[in-house]
Parts: sequence; C-alpha cells; structure tokens
Amino acid sequence: MKRILPAVALTLGLLLAGQPAARAEGDGQLMASGSNVRDQASLQRGARLFFNYCVGCHSLKYMRYSRIADDLGLTEQQVMQNLNFTGARFDDPVISHMPAEDATKWFGKDPPDLSLEVSAKTADWVYTYLNTFYLDPKSPIGWNNTTLPNAAMPFPLWELQGQQTAVMKPGTDEVEKLELAHPGKLTPAQYQQATRDLVNFLEYVSEPAALQRHHYGVWVVLFLALFTLLAYFLKKEYWKDVH
Repeated sequence: MKRILPAVALTLGLLLAGQPAARAEGDGQLMASGSNVRDQASLQRGARLFFNYCVGCHSLKYMRYSRIADDLGLTEQQVMQNLNFTGARFDDPVISHMPAEDATKWFGKDPPDLSLEVSAKTADWVYTYLNTFYLDPKSPIGWNNTTLPNAAMPFPLWELQGQQTAVMKPGTDEVEKLELAHPGKLTPAQYQQATRDLVNFLEYVSEPAALQRHHYGVWVVLFLALFTLLAYFLKKEYWKDVH
C-alpha cells in the first residue's frame, strides 16, 4: 500500500496539471471572466453574439460550422439559419466576408483571426477588453480602451453596453475610472453576462477538444482508481505466501 499511494497521487497530479489553473478574482487590473466552457447554454449565447457582432470583421479559420453544431448541441438547420450570414457551406470554416482592401482602408490593417485569441491573451484579458471601451473624441475612430489603448477597432457592442466616458486622474492623461454616460439595451449586469458568454465561446473555439477532455477525464480517473484497487488485491494475492 505504501508503494501504491504515491503512484495514485502522481497520477492524479498529472491529470490535474492538464487542467487550466483556477483564476483569482483579479489578475492585476484584469476583471475575472468566470468562464466555463462546460456551460452549453452560455456557449450557444456566445456563438449568437459572435456571429451577430463579430464575424463581419473577424474570422475563426480553424473552426467549422459543422463542428460548432456538434459541440454546442445545435442542428444543421439552426446553424445555417441563425449563425451563417456569409453564404458558407455547413462544412466550411468560419471566414469573414470583409474584403482585405476594405479592412486596410478602414482600420489600417486586417482584423485578426480570433480562433486563438483567448489562448494568446487569456479569457480575463478578452473579458476586460470588452468591458473597458470608452468615448474618446481625440481618437480617429471615436473610441479608446483602457485595456488596449489606441486600439484600431471601433466598439462593436456599444448598442448593448451603451457609451462609457473616462474620468481622468487630476493633472494627468491617465484614466481613473469609467462611467456609463448613456445606457445601452442591456443593464450593466446583463452586459457583463453577455460578454462572459462571448468569452466562453471564444475560449471554446481556442481549444474545442477541451469539451471532450473534460467529459472523458472523469471516466479516466475512475478507471485508474479501480485499476489501482485491483492491482493492490492482486499484489496481496501473489505475495500472501511470501514471508
């Protein structure tokens, strides 16, 4: 038993090491996203937000419409009617239909593909970014962001959140806090939930296999625990006559 327990502890440690670490309530000045890719309803709402507000500029070139349907519990008809606005086929990847020359003309560069955005920046960063846009008359696009100052992207969700203004620290150009000057269609709590859903969907997109890994992980742990128990009794049987 003394030899088996360390092996079990090592196995559980390796399994837990493969899971994302729990995030603290804040990471510096970042807001905690509270993302949970196992919440299928949240993923569905996030997909609706992405395809209504983001796909006009941003692609998900590593994700296919058919894979989204399978993972999010949607039918082909639901996806093609409610999420496909570019005329793509069901098995096609999610590609924005914005011409490259228009993107360069309007934004100065091509909008980034968002397939791996959460993997690169973390869910908390993307969530904070979506909650910290504010009106800035000095900016060429009329908007700025405290998380990514001088971002080239206009605020796509302003109708939902409303318009925030910045309160500067006295005698500086540094933003002290943001205030909601003109409310949007959603209350602040509803908007935070909406952006949490959107970040959830983007986190799923960055690693779709995580859904299957979480599902099978429980069964793997149970199998290893049962196998360890059987191995222990087998060892006792083999060694019972050894003195």
